[in-house]
Amino acid sequence: MRKHYQSGMTFMGWIIVLGLVGFSAMITIRLVPVVMEGITVKRHVESLQQVPLITKKSKAEIRILLQKRFEIDDVESVKRENIKIERTPGHLIVTVDYEIRKPLLGRYDIVAKHKESVDIISN
Repeated sequence: MRKHYQSGMTFMGWIIVLGLVGFSAMITIRLVPVVMEGITVKRHVESLQQVPLITKKSKAEIRILLQKRFEIDDVESVKRENIKIERTPGHLIVTVDYEIRKPLLGRYDIVAKHKESVDIISN
């Protein structure tokens, strides 16, 4: 007598796998814009080091410069009050401290806290 063993996944196995793949895809789709926005903010804060005579500009000018860059790249989570500019002898410290909150599923949200800072030495 020859025994026949079934191989492969059952229908319920496929449903479970597809459910997990779908859930993972949903989280990825919601999380990627949050991560990309954080990368964009970091890039703009670090790019302040390349601005000529940035240490001579007023706090308002620096804030406007950053806000324009954020507006161009569609950064919505950073508000005026999230940008802190400090002057110490020989240094200009620009810090952007903010939180991104996006809906995930029902009453659950994705929350990401970002804090980007750059210390620019005066010329």
